[in-house]
Amino acid sequence: MSSKQQRIGLVGVGLMGHGIASSLQRHGWTLNFLEHPGNQPVEDLVANGATAYSNGAALAAHSDVIILCVTGTPQVEDVLFSDGGILEGLRAGMVVIDCSTAIPSSTLRIAEAVEAAGGQFLDAPMTRTPKEAAEGRLNLIVGGDRELFESQFPLLQSYAENITHAGPVGSGHKMKLLHNFVSIGFSTVLAEAAACAEQGGIEADVLVDVLAQGGGAGTVLERLRPYILSRDDSGFRFSIANAHKDIGYYLAMAKDTSATQVAAAGIYQVLDDADSAGHAQSTVPELVSILTGQECK
Repeated sequence: MSSKQQRIGLVGVGLMGHGIASSLQRHGWTLNFLEHPGNQPVEDLVANGATAYSNGAALAAHSDVIILCVTGTPQVEDVLFSDGGILEGLRAGMVVIDCSTAIPSSTLRIAEAVEAAGGQFLDAPMTRTPKEAAEGRLNLIVGGDRELFESQFPLLQSYAENITHAGPVGSGHKMKLLHNFVSIGFSTVLAEAAACAEQGGIEADVLVDVLAQGGGAGTVLERLRPYILSRDDSGFRFSIANAHKDIGYYLAMAKDTSATQVAAAGIYQVLDDADSAGHAQSTVPELVSILTGQECK
């Protein structure tokens, strides 16, 4: 059963998590969150009634649903399994919803551990950007039991616009990695093309116009267009570190399923080189400058 009497515990009040938190509060949910130095400023959340807890066990003990919005698999495993972690405070009937991007094989193990502790689990990774998170307009790709998915749908609707049930547990994370391989892969290809165009003397507006009228049209071009034209990366604030991590997770999934991964390995190498060169916190659009040997803004 999903009811606004449920108390929601949020782990990860970062760029995406803060948007989720504020959206939950706008829709009347009681919000708790885990204190962490990586959180965005939380004064507004506290002013609206949110309560902070110093460890995962305490957060779980005072919540009915836990939403995880952390960087990736190591962080998800740590917040659940560490001393004082979520599993220590988990009660029968509680629901854990993992909105992070994670390796599916780990997701299956985590779901088993949550269920063994008496809880229920959904993997519900998100797409879109912090802007849509703040607006309550994320996309969610959900894996898990259909009945549980439907019971939590009102909660998910509080911070998401498009919600897709992808299949059983792990399907959400599998589909998210497929999505990000395509999205990040296209972005990397476009950044490399833009760098080549710049070094080859093709004007940026000509490149963008020709791509937009042909096979390069679409979301990725519109996200990178401002950077290609005027070095404005504000529309796609996704770090190279996160892109590197996500393609690494995709490669791990492809290996687990014996799938072809030649193109993915090439994309990974571009991101790995940029990360290793000290550009981990640069954004994906800034690959254009990195690949031309220029300084990022």
